[in-house]
Amino acid sequence: MIDSKKMGNFIAGKRKELKMTQQQLAEKLNISFQAISKWENGTTYPNVELLYQLSEALQVTVDEILHGSEKTEEGLSYSKAGVNIAYTDTIKKEMAKHLETGDKRVLNGLGPFASLYDISFPEIKEPVLVLKSEEPGSKQKLAVEYGYTESICHDMVNHLVNDIAVMGARPLAVLDTIVCGNAENDTIQALVKGVSDACQENECSLVGGETSIQPSVVESGLYVLTSSIAGIVEKDKVIDGSRIREGDTVLAIASNGLHTNGYSMVRMLLDQKPELKLDKIDGLTLIEQIMKPHTPYYKALKGLLKTDWIHGMAHITGGGIEGNLCRVIPEGLAAEIDLGQLRVPNIFTYIRNNAHVSDEEMLHTFNCGAGLLLVVDDKDKQAVIGHVSEYYSSYEIGTIKNGEKKVTFSGRVNWI
Repeated sequence: MIDSKKMGNFIAGKRKELKMTQQQLAEKLNISFQAISKWENGTTYPNVELLYQLSEALQVTVDEILHGSEKTEEGLSYSKAGVNIAYTDTIKKEMAKHLETGDKRVLNGLGPFASLYDISFPEIKEPVLVLKSEEPGSKQKLAVEYGYTESICHDMVNHLVNDIAVMGARPLAVLDTIVCGNAENDTIQALVKGVSDACQENECSLVGGETSIQPSVVESGLYVLTSSIAGIVEKDKVIDGSRIREGDTVLAIASNGLHTNGYSMVRMLLDQKPELKLDKIDGLTLIEQIMKPHTPYYKALKGLLKTDWIHGMAHITGGGIEGNLCRVIPEGLAAEIDLGQLRVPNIFTYIRNNAHVSDEEMLHTFNCGAGLLLVVDDKDKQAVIGHVSEYYSSYEIGTIKNGEKKVTFSGRVNWI
């Protein structure tokens, strides 16, 4: 229980020790001096958003403010190690509102040791769980640097959902992990909100996770994100490429840019040529272009998963078309991709030209405009294109033939 009188006396005492007036302390916190006066009188106490700033201004820990006394022993404490338990517990309580969901399968909220999720699906005779973990790579460093905190969460969740959707799965629940050197309330709140909103957009639930503060491991101001997802699919509806046959058609679904791959190269380019940051590509700055969230494909695929049209799918991430499509092509078959059909967004041409990247390296590093590939029976391709095109541009890009090398290229990329 917080003793507001004791806390107020402590705040007043530390302020006076530092020879600060109430007005001077108020200016440091960007609030009115009347608020300081109320704290010191014990009529109110600081809200969680101000606690950390107040602790820095008074040169004490958050725990000491909340307890209303300074720790005089020289022994070690979690606070001295850089982790304020009272502050982080308060943050976690505020995070709970982002975990609220209308999904009746979620049986508990924030607080228990683990999350409970009801996986009874009477309509699914042989349910198969589809599990995946992901992190948004070095793009998250740029996200924190340029203020795309919530956006990077959409990258992470969209990438996760795409990875299980290409196996025919319906997304169910996400668990997130945030590792940081110093828990800043506004940033933590933005991250959790971003993950929660992205889950809702992908028709699944954020059911819990972990916030780990590691002051001696992670640099202050740096946040490392990762998430795991569980999806479900009927056993005989799993899409793993085994139904792919000679004569099938390969369709591309457009990406909106880099998605979450190739950012180590992009960061190196920005380090070498920082003046490029404000260059305009299609009306957006370079930073705005490369920070577009990863395209979410689940809603475009959901209706197709009820049909038998799709023989295989590949989410095009690191490794490009060749490195990902090969994962679903059966032995003895080859997907011949016509590079001349690729519809390449201008951001890729810009990177290629300014970083002097070879065509081979571009195709190996980036999706180059094809964010997801579908392998379908040739007779069904127009129906599939028609369905997907209600959401994203989709077009024919290749065919399945007999061959030993699973992915081959013909033609040349048209770098406009």
